[in-house]
Formats: sequence, structure tokens, C-alpha cells
Amino acid sequence: MRKFIVYAGVAAALAGCGTPQRSSEQEMTKARLERGRYLVESLVDCLACHSDVDWKTRGAPVVRAGSGGIFPEESLPFKIATHNLTPDEEAGLGKWTDEEIGRAIRNGIGRDGRVLFPIMPYMYYRSMSDEDLASVIAYLRSLPPVRNTPPEARVPEPVQKMLQAPPPVTSVPAPDLSTPEKRGEYLAALGTCGDCHTPIDLKAMRPRADLAFGGGFVLKGPWGTVASSNLTPDPSGIPYYDEALFLTAMRTGHVKARALNSIMPWGRYRNLTDEDLKAIFAWLKTLKPVQHRVDNEEPPTPCKLCGNAHGLGAQN
Repeated sequence: MRKFIVYAGVAAALAGCGTPQRSSEQEMTKARLERGRYLVESLVDCLACHSDVDWKTRGAPVVRAGSGGIFPEESLPFKIATHNLTPDEEAGLGKWTDEEIGRAIRNGIGRDGRVLFPIMPYMYYRSMSDEDLASVIAYLRSLPPVRNTPPEARVPEPVQKMLQAPPPVTSVPAPDLSTPEKRGEYLAALGTCGDCHTPIDLKAMRPRADLAFGGGFVLKGPWGTVASSNLTPDPSGIPYYDEALFLTAMRTGHVKARALNSIMPWGRYRNLTDEDLKAIFAWLKTLKPVQHRVDNEEPPTPCKLCGNAHGLGAQN
């Protein structure tokens, strides 16, 4: 197994709060590497944005894992390139320190010091524990190196100057997993469920707290045009889901006869354990109900509630 330098003090080394001090070189444990694989390839789903994706195949499998590319969302007014996450020294993360990778993931600061555009969901990854962050980094370093430099596509300078980094995370302890609901809350944050299932206030450029998990966020790309579903237990959401239906949807990409669009990453979430999926569902049932009708099987109409056009929008 490859050897890695392990820094003393996980918090200092990975959260970017100072220069890490090197300790003895040792083999990365199999458990940490496997945990990193589980997070990167399923829940955190890093590879979906940082790889080529076969959108013509149901489930949207990744191609050239971690090689980076142009983010395919078509509703953005500019193109954004995602970084090569493989350990290639010229094109990827090979010359990055663990501290620099951790700072980008949890604090949204690139190696060159610029604030990352928040389509990289570091606001959700801020809750990632030190140990899970270390596991993610370990697994990324184990990927086969790919010599691929994505095209130059940066955030326009006027927009870049408006971006502000959140207060830096210094350390995140192990999460409270004492109940399914608490476990599900932690997992849903790492899965960035709220990132797609909450509409954006276009003036303030931040999620609508009053419509949290209420759906209606419209995504347009090679997968087509689709609005995210209302995940709350309101009658306009998913109160009819039970645990068995939720597990089936995540495993197969079908809600009974209805097929889920592949932009909903069930193709990766199906690899989550039953325990984790059940915990996420337990947490979803605790969400505050939000009345917001969204139905992708209906033609899009303007929605006064969220400001987007989606199926049943005119009924809100």
C-alpha cells in the first residue's frame, strides 16, 4: 500500500489553521482509505462534478474519475472549470498539501488564495469531521493520476471580487450519531441535499431559508431541464414516502413507476448502506413542512413563490 505523510494534529493539518508539523511516516490505514472511498464515490459525490460524466447512460456513471472538466450546468451565465482531483503532479493535486486540500473542501479557499465559487458546496462540507476529511483526502491521493488540465474557465473578475469566504473552520469533532435523526442530519449535510432542494434568492445569492428543502431549484444541462422535488413532509412534498419506498428510490432511481432524473445522484447514493439511508430518511421526516408544489411531469409555469418556472408553479 502506498505510504503517506501523516501530519501531527488532524485539526491543524486539515483545517488550514497554521503550518502543519510533520510526524513519522506511516501507512494509511485500510479503514481510513475505505471510509474515504465510501464518501467520495457515494455520499459526498466529489467525482460527479470533478469527472467526465456519461449522461446518456442512466445513473450517470463517471468517466476518468477525478480528472476535472467544465461544470455542465447551463443556467450559469459563465463557464466554470472543476479541478483535477487526481494526484497528478502537474495537472492535479500532486503538489497540494493535505492542509491546502482541506482548506479548499471546508473553507472554500483555493491553493492560490482565491475564494471558490459556491457551486463548490464548502458551506455544507464545513460540518465534515476531521476524521472524515482526512479519509476523503487519503482516498483522493489513492486515485490513479490522470494528466488532464481542464480548460481555463474562471469566475469573471467582477463576480470573483464579490465572493467572501466564510469564517474558517478550525476543527470539527466526530458527529453525534446517537440517534438515526442525528446521524441522518450529518449525512444529509455531507450529501448537500439542501444545495439542490432549496431555491436560491437571486438578489441575495443565497438559499431561501423560508423554502428550505422545498424544491423548485431548476437545473439545466445534458440531463435535460428538471426542478428539484419538495423533500418536506408537507402534503405538497413527500409525505407518502415510507422507509421502504425511500430505499427503493435511492437504490433503483424509481419512485414506483416514475423514473428519477440522473441529475439526482441515485446512481451513487445506491451504494450507501441501509443504515445510512434509513438515517437520512428519519431526518427528512423531521423537516419543517414547506407548502410548495413542484412536479416535473407537468409543463413549467412561473412560480411566484420561488421565482422559477417549474411544473405546477402557477398553483403556488
